[in-house]
Amino acid sequence: MPSPRICLYDIETAPSLGLYFDRYREGNIIAEIEEWFMMSFSYKWQGEKKIHYHCLADYPSFEKDAHDDKALVSDLHRLVYSEAECLVAHNGDRFDQRKTKARFLRHGLPPPPPIKSIDTLKIARRVFKLDSNRLNDIGKYLGLGGKYVTKGDLWLRCYKGDREAYKEMGRYNKRDVELLEKVYSSLAPWNPNPPILMTGDGCPSCHSHNLQRRGYNIARKSKSARMQCQKCGQWFSGQREAA
Repeated sequence: MPSPRICLYDIETAPSLGLYFDRYREGNIIAEIEEWFMMSFSYKWQGEKKIHYHCLADYPSFEKDAHDDKALVSDLHRLVYSEAECLVAHNGDRFDQRKTKARFLRHGLPPPPPIKSIDTLKIARRVFKLDSNRLNDIGKYLGLGGKYVTKGDLWLRCYKGDREAYKEMGRYNKRDVELLEKVYSSLAPWNPNPPILMTGDGCPSCHSHNLQRRGYNIARKSKSARMQCQKCGQWFSGQREAA
């Protein structure tokens, strides 16, 4: 089987705008002024060097309406969700994918094809007991560096339509994807649900052919060869045989 086309990506969204009397009281928003929208996204195909960045300021509609994300969301649908066979994101299952699909729905875009999802946050929570499961903290824990440090008003400046702020957002967004790839490379051998369990002789995480067969995984009615990749360390099962 060929290796799946894996895309690592990250989205940035604007906050919703509302009115409140007491900022510390939950549910105290008395009016919603504007719903959230997508500001930008970055993505990288595994095996390629370039990190792509798209933001609202890239499109002609920005001059008329700095919050119109239809063209941006359409490009995310076309460039990433219609091409990827596997999506990697940190907290992607709960945030990135659900937020993205909400905007697909808003703009009348069709459902994308089924895509395998790998959430590095879920791997970290399931396999390890770290002090923090944030992407920034995992990166520092592994000696990979942290996220791009930005001023706290970056999202507000982008919200107001500042083109220079979107350039800085690009550095932030692209660094997230760069760090994500490094963290994913470290966590991939520990992933209990790798992208594809190859039926041939390739590692499901890194697709190396440098493998060792080490005994069997025994089930009730069948058994399968227990394999370990000598490049990344991933354990996986070979083809099933009758027990």
